[in-house]
Amino acid sequence: MGFSPGDPISGEIAMFPDLQSRSALMFERAKLALPGGNSRHSLAVSPYPIYAASGSGCRVRDIDGSEYVDCINNMSANIHGHRHPAILAAVDRQMDRLISVGLPTEVEVELAETLCARVDSVERVRFANTGTEALMFAARAARAFTGRNKVAKIEGGYHGSYDALDVSNRPSPDAWGHAETPNVVRESGGFTDGSVADTIILPVNDLDATRRLIARHGDDLAAVVVDPLVSRMGFLKVDQAYLDMLREETQRRGIVLIFDEVFSFRIGLQGAQGEVGIRPDLSTFGKVIGGGFPIGAVGGKAEIMQMFSHLPKGRPIVEHSGTFNANPVSMAAGKAALDLFDAAAVSRLAGLGDRLREGLTRTLADLGLAWRVQGYGSLATVLPFQEAARDYRAFHGAMAAANAGSTMAAFHRGMVNRGILPTFPAAFILSTAMDEAVIDSIVDAARESLGDIRNGSAQAA
Repeated sequence: MGFSPGDPISGEIAMFPDLQSRSALMFERAKLALPGGNSRHSLAVSPYPIYAASGSGCRVRDIDGSEYVDCINNMSANIHGHRHPAILAAVDRQMDRLISVGLPTEVEVELAETLCARVDSVERVRFANTGTEALMFAARAARAFTGRNKVAKIEGGYHGSYDALDVSNRPSPDAWGHAETPNVVRESGGFTDGSVADTIILPVNDLDATRRLIARHGDDLAAVVVDPLVSRMGFLKVDQAYLDMLREETQRRGIVLIFDEVFSFRIGLQGAQGEVGIRPDLSTFGKVIGGGFPIGAVGGKAEIMQMFSHLPKGRPIVEHSGTFNANPVSMAAGKAALDLFDAAAVSRLAGLGDRLREGLTRTLADLGLAWRVQGYGSLATVLPFQEAARDYRAFHGAMAAANAGSTMAAFHRGMVNRGILPTFPAAFILSTAMDEAVIDSIVDAARESLGDIRNGSAQAA
């Protein structure tokens, strides 16, 4: 199978849902071996997920033979789409030599050098296998470096599944507490009281309240973690003044500022930190730096990263091992992916993002829908309300008022049935395998899907 970026969808799209489809039957089979039928809750779609069979360029084919423009791109990991020739060649060369080994390799050094050269704040880097691991070890290094216990994160921010940070991602009004001193709300069962006792929740974009919280806990605050582009809030770009304040307060109080760039690194040559002009103490990476293979990384100031070094005493302050850390296949794929994602590629992909957001915004205006389009760089999302929500509570309220659950599920279903795969329910993550014709096809599908919603003819979710 081979697609060119601008090719029309060649196969017919099987209407979703179809309970006799191969995907539906595969889901029934999966439930007998996997709890809930899957290993990733983020991919759980009702009444069943679409099962992938193959992909090439910006398109993916499911096990029923339907072909789609892939706007999920494995939640941003596939920055160059599927099976990019240069990444395949790099992986083939590496697999001819080594797949997995209990020794370091040159390609680990090469990818580390690439990140250090590319990102001004990264003087040393250490590899793991997921963004969750990167955040976990970044927090651990910050605690070891400062000798303090607490970490702070913004309400509504997602930082993987590490207990101390996997809280208050999407709290409900009955649990979230006072706006200026938010409660720590556990997102899952299985958390101990102790695992979240040292976590502080900050109200994003509220400068005064956040300053007070940092001052109150500052003597025992090891780190502040922030994603400058909040994925769980429709790619909300955190206010520049708020980020500047975080940098000022953390620097003044000896607190480690951690930028979570696992998602946002794709928006600029140096990630979000380059776009906002702030140099964090530590950064975490994943997704795009692995070329589609499992990866995570933490990097930053040499003096903080020294917490991981076993030199000169033969034992590190912070232990960090893992069988597949810096595995050579991920290193080779990541090096190829970052070499491809140069300044020209970043600019071209951001231009495609601009074209998509402008097209979607124009579509909403033409249809008279009081919705909004949000995003930055190569990321976009459609939201069923018009006014910007600058914090999690406003975002939650706007989504609830718009009955977003059923509305956005109908939009998602309409897009799928027109050959476009957004994330559930309505985010578009672009790849360099796309071109302007592909972007225009996404806008055309959105126009039809949104038109059905406006006319009341959208397929019930």
